[in-house]
Amino acid sequence: MSSWRDQILKEFTPKVARLTLVADPDGLLLEEGILEGVRERGFELIPFEDHIAFRYAYESKFRSRWDRGEHMDLVVVLRSQASDLSGLPYDLLQAGRRLSFNLGDIFPNLSYPVVTALDRGDLDALYEAQKRHAPGQLGDNATKEFVLRHVFEIAPELVKQPSDLLRVLLRRHYRGQRIPADLDGRFIQLLRQSNVFDDWPLETLVADREAFFAFLQERWPIFLDREAAKGTSGVREDEKPYGLSIEGPIELPFDHHDIRVYIDNLFVEGLLHSVPHEHADTLSKTWVGIGVRTAPIEDRSRRLGKLIDSLEASIPAEDAKHTDWFHFARGWAEAILLANDQAEAISEPTDTRIKNLQAQVDAGFAAWLFKRYAGLVNLPPVPPVMLHHLPRFLARQMGEDRTAKIALIVVDGLALDQWLVVRQALATKQPGLRFREQAVFAWIPSLTSVSRQATFAGKAPIFFPNSIQTTDKEPALWAQFWADQGLMPNEVVYLKGLGDGGLENVSEALSHPKARVAGLVVDKVDKIMHGMEMGTAGMHNQVGQWAKQPYLNTLLDLLLDRGFRIFLTSDHGNLEAEGCGRPSEGAVADLRGERVRIYPDAALRGKVKERFPDALEWGTVGLPEDYLALLAPARRAFVQEKQRAVSHGGVSVEELIVPLIQIERRGG
Repeated sequence: MSSWRDQILKEFTPKVARLTLVADPDGLLLEEGILEGVRERGFELIPFEDHIAFRYAYESKFRSRWDRGEHMDLVVVLRSQASDLSGLPYDLLQAGRRLSFNLGDIFPNLSYPVVTALDRGDLDALYEAQKRHAPGQLGDNATKEFVLRHVFEIAPELVKQPSDLLRVLLRRHYRGQRIPADLDGRFIQLLRQSNVFDDWPLETLVADREAFFAFLQERWPIFLDREAAKGTSGVREDEKPYGLSIEGPIELPFDHHDIRVYIDNLFVEGLLHSVPHEHADTLSKTWVGIGVRTAPIEDRSRRLGKLIDSLEASIPAEDAKHTDWFHFARGWAEAILLANDQAEAISEPTDTRIKNLQAQVDAGFAAWLFKRYAGLVNLPPVPPVMLHHLPRFLARQMGEDRTAKIALIVVDGLALDQWLVVRQALATKQPGLRFREQAVFAWIPSLTSVSRQATFAGKAPIFFPNSIQTTDKEPALWAQFWADQGLMPNEVVYLKGLGDGGLENVSEALSHPKARVAGLVVDKVDKIMHGMEMGTAGMHNQVGQWAKQPYLNTLLDLLLDRGFRIFLTSDHGNLEAEGCGRPSEGAVADLRGERVRIYPDAALRGKVKERFPDALEWGTVGLPEDYLALLAPARRAFVQEKQRAVSHGGVSVEELIVPLIQIERRGG
């Protein structure tokens, strides 16, 4: 099937010119499918973002090989606003052949500003629609409507009643679709032309996923009352006072067949939460049962069964988008939590299903990483896809709002399933908090010195080879990143070793009148993990205990009171693994982790792999050339055989897909 990528990939014929320079104002070369296609043709790709970082990578990785007579096809990508390459160094311009790509050439009949606002992953559907429907020249509004209809399956003229609108919003928010603000604006404008939705807070519900689910959650008990009343006289004696924090219609058509299909999944995946009801016994026997709280063990067991069904049917394929894995990881984290919550009550058939599913997920994710991970490194940082994108993502926010103050809290070692435990504890203590949940990829290998350091440096680890074995340079790398954005040293805070005791040092650092950006490392979860003998269930228990103590709540209050926008993330997750034996390599390994070993050359690594044939040899994507990882097999660790350990360093979903949460006060 032809696609918009063919127009670009046909320009990449190996061995024509060892250096190709591309003007790429729309970031097309950084789309996952293009990156994969370019790499499959034998080209290495390097974005030109700043002179010094580029020069380092170019000289150390490419020039040195050419000087040794090795052939390598290199593509240098310049993403400047204009389609010209004059911003590149003179020696490159002399040596390279030049190309230029932009969205205007690929979608000549559509409004360029509307198309450029789309996620690059949405261009496939748009290209297909352009081919099938051959629209003539379209202006801004016509393009917006064309994109809404053919890319996002939203036909505004068909949204005539509440059930139509709910169906559109459920499909969008359940999938976590990112739709540009201009398209949302056009959709709302068209809806407002009739007076059906006059009492709906459309601006909030259309764009804000968390607010939409909160809106549904508040109206679910009202719907249950109506369902319960159907069996009685049909008239409610006295209207209950419902405290609704989000305005809009009080009753929603949850029982409409287009809406019902989503209800099970929303409760099963934890997007909505079941509620107690005085007629729970009767209601639990009907289709609304999943959203009614009855006996906790039965509730959880029923949810787990349905969640396994859903996960088995939705493991992303080898050519899936990274966002499909983010969506899957969220459900997977819920399943881990539920399964460990009721480990003693799980039947043998369910246990077998979980183990089989685990094996499928591990194999599917590893295959996807080998194909697609290299392409994630250079993706645009908004939205962030990997940890090293975070500083540029935060800098973009500060650029848009000169008064913004931002805090990045890195909870070392916090896996997604443990975030769910922390979230529950925080929400119980402070119902006024709102969590906007995303996810990002940690670095491979998922080690603190690689992944956390990349988070604070805002760069791939290839750019800090001298400190890749330690975290001592983090404060300097964080300060350097913000200095490059024009911030003064007294505007930047970095503190680590947090998680216990008092918060005087944090309070003091944040009280500086100039402090605008804070990087805070909370290492409590990592400490719990390294002393853990009770596996995943023990992690949930202890992380939950810690989150219920005042420390984290007080830290969040302190930041919010001082006007900071809070983003919480983690440098890697963790999993429970079983020992497969220790490599006896003497002093040759640079790092001897439980889930990964690091070697300075391929021959040494190859020797150890002979003894562990199922271990994975990982390439040097974004890593220094002499940083070669051998990853333990799935759910195994390089410790004594049969010994169990909670550790990290490998490539499981639990270790690599970590939470990225914006925490704010409701109405804040």
